[in-house]
Amino acid sequence: MFARRIVVVGTGYVGLTTGACLASLGHRVVCSDVNATKIEQLNSGEVGIHEPGLAELVQEGIAAGRLKFAVGSADAVAEAEVVFLCVPTPMGSGGAADLAAVESVVREVREVLPRGCVLVTKSTVPVGTAARLSELVGRPDVAAVSNPEFLREGSAVRDFLNPDRIVVGSDTQDAAERVAALYARLGAPTVLTDAASAEMVKYAANCFLATKLSYVNAIAELCERLGADIADVTEGMGYDRRIGQSFLQPGPGWGGSCLPKDTAALLQVAEAVSFDFPMLRATISANSHQRMRMVAKVREACGGSLDGVRLGVLGLTFKAGTDDLRDSPALEVARLLAEEGADLIAYDPGLRGDEPGLPASLTLVDDPYLAAKESAALVVLTEWQEFRALDWGRVAGVLTGPVVVDTRNHLDPDVLRRAGLSWRGVGRTPVPAM
Repeated sequence: MFARRIVVVGTGYVGLTTGACLASLGHRVVCSDVNATKIEQLNSGEVGIHEPGLAELVQEGIAAGRLKFAVGSADAVAEAEVVFLCVPTPMGSGGAADLAAVESVVREVREVLPRGCVLVTKSTVPVGTAARLSELVGRPDVAAVSNPEFLREGSAVRDFLNPDRIVVGSDTQDAAERVAALYARLGAPTVLTDAASAEMVKYAANCFLATKLSYVNAIAELCERLGADIADVTEGMGYDRRIGQSFLQPGPGWGGSCLPKDTAALLQVAEAVSFDFPMLRATISANSHQRMRMVAKVREACGGSLDGVRLGVLGLTFKAGTDDLRDSPALEVARLLAEEGADLIAYDPGLRGDEPGLPASLTLVDDPYLAAKESAALVVLTEWQEFRALDWGRVAGVLTGPVVVDTRNHLDPDVLRRAGLSWRGVGRTPVPAM
């Protein structure tokens, strides 16, 4: 494999992981960002993103001389063979993806891109973006390529280095092949296609996963009404190779930085071509319903009213293993509980307490037992592994109400029962205390 000179624009979650992993594959990588303080920290090997293995990979790349960090994009791309755009594409007006940051970078670098350079969108972008960027660059010698990422927070490094597939799309075959060659050492199945199809793959995959999650949450609710057990039902489903065992865990709804944004964006894309997508609308609606359903569970466990009720909350991030609060279903359920008058004392091992987005109505503590102390119920909203290892006898001793509402089915009901606590999960029969 030939080592390439690569520039990654943006040092967020996707950009930093992309840059560090490409450097580990032997390429020479410069990651650029407009935040000078962040660049200074990264050049010192300091990584502020909570992602297993990423800090080590960054430090190894720096030590090997294959990974550098620079302020600004124009100077960084001067000798690049491939430029990856990894800047934010947040949800904009009406749910459409906001491409302002992407287009701003392209305008900044288009005159200084080396001849024959390939411009790659790694960020999730609407179908047609590669064509739009080609027009914006206005240079026939610079090809636009779509190379969507499929990284899961909490396992991004592992996902990058052990991918299910590599998807590369361009209307210029040679450019697509050059980008695909960057990953040759990984030996992953590679899909070479046109740019529009590659852009569509990311939305189609994420929206399918959102639909799968909404479906299993609906089945869990049905199990509660019929007396079936969702754990056994999903086990039976998961052995079917056509279905698989992933994304069959019921919970308080799906969230994070990708699924809410991508489902909304695909709806916008569909509407732009006069295509009605009732299935996707139902998926989104079912997700909103699920969060309200978790609130109803907690309300019922507390006797029918949450006004003035002190609740202990375990977990606020959208999933375990990350500090990400973006579109967190756990945080949304907490907000809804507070709106009904509950006094929330929360603990999350991934949070420091200064993260933006934490509501003022919530008190964050640094000990799970403090969250439980004098609470009428304990509500598990994120599936952190350490919650399973708590001293549940000690928890029972500090709660004023002996009930745990487990919205992730994360805990062992028998362990709680023996500790003198009743357990209420999702899609399963409640287990009373001994």
